Amino acid sequence: MASFNKVILVGNLTRDPQVRYTPGGTAVAEIGLAVNRQWFDKQTNSRREEVTFVDATLWGRTAEIAGEYLGKGRQVLIEGRLQTDTWDDKESGQKRSKLRVVCENMTMLGSRSEGGGPAGPAQGGGGGGGGGGRARPAAGGHDSEPESYASEPASYDTGGPPDDEVPF
Repeated sequence: MASFNKVILVGNLTRDPQVRYTPGGTAVAEIGLAVNRQWFDKQTNSRREEVTFVDATLWGRTAEIAGEYLGKGRQVLIEGRLQTDTWDDKESGQKRSKLRVVCENMTMLGSRSEGGGPAGPAQGGGGGGGGGGRARPAAGGHDSEPESYASEPASYDTGGPPDDEVPF
């Protein structure tokens, strides 16, 4: 029987990315994503909205880029796969589990000035109003983005964690 595990989400970061490194030197970032769904409820004759919170893990260069350029409130598109984390609860002794997304590709949406970002000079400039600005490291500094990056979104492919490393 065939199976397929692919997730594509667009949402806003609920917190600044937390970048750590494995003993082997591979970067790992944990992000939280808020994904909204809106609909019109005919019974109450009103617009409704629900928010789903999703945790995701980014690896390698993608994790480093997220830590440098993303901040709470920033809109991002992630593609990846679902993974179940399981553990024993220390207080109750019961088995616990949680679904998370292991990010294989990340695209930064909007401009740096929208929805937060790290404090400092990297936050200013570039992109234009809500258009999918591309944030990439520049050679001399990153106060502004080159004009050629402003129209295409940034996309980084990771492939997940190395097979021989455990993240923490």
